[in-house]
Amino acid sequence: MFSLTSFNFNGIRSAANKGMKAWVEKTLPDCMCVQEIKAQAADLAGHFESIAGMKGYFQFAEKKGYSGVGVYSRHEPSDVVIGFDNGEFDLEGRYVELRFDTPKQKQSIISSYFPSGSSGEDRQAAKFRFLDAMYPHLMALKKKRDFILCGDINIAHQNIDLKNWKSNQKNSGFTPEERAWMTKLTTAAIGDSDAFGGIVDVYRQLEPTATDTAYTWWSNRGQAYANNVGWRLDYHLATPELARLARGVSIYKGEKFSDHAPITIQYDFKL
Repeated sequence: MFSLTSFNFNGIRSAANKGMKAWVEKTLPDCMCVQEIKAQAADLAGHFESIAGMKGYFQFAEKKGYSGVGVYSRHEPSDVVIGFDNGEFDLEGRYVELRFDTPKQKQSIISSYFPSGSSGEDRQAAKFRFLDAMYPHLMALKKKRDFILCGDINIAHQNIDLKNWKSNQKNSGFTPEERAWMTKLTTAAIGDSDAFGGIVDVYRQLEPTATDTAYTWWSNRGQAYANNVGWRLDYHLATPELARLARGVSIYKGEKFSDHAPITIQYDFKL
């Protein structure tokens, strides 16, 4: 089995101070996609270039203490792709892709951190620009290779993906436009493959009706975590061939390393 974890650290140093490294050393995933590193290369030197025997590959944000993503892997990739748009969002550190190609298959593991629009109209507009750029990128990639994209998508797709869905329909992360984007991405291809994404939400494939147990993020306001007033924002999004190999999922809530919980899915393949 191939064990793949996605984890928004909300600061790698903060998560480490709360016991993250010991947990990773105990669970030993094959790959771990991480988001919101909130650090630069110099900050990782001597501490976080590798974790639990996995080597890290990163894209850092130009702005210090902001964003940043990476993939830790115990398998050597055939190629590493840093960034996807050569512009606005690469400067924010939002995309790392490891390729594991053989003569028989082309396969990628991607870590991505989608923007949040909760801080105001400017960031919501940036989020929509990101979605407009990411969709054709994923569609083009899907024509060439299989992949699993793990990350903090910052969108709760359906009513069952957040506790208070009725009161959040105008809020970033659950707007009709964002939800429509997710529907378009995860609708099975019918006829025109460019019109329908056909990317699989792997968690929902495995747990189609889960509600309270599905959440991966809780606001730091009030008693959201204690009362499990959460959102499902962290995803595994896979091409159909790889999604079919998913066998089990766990969201770890035994310890709180971040405002997000790590989500791990087991796949029946080996790199």
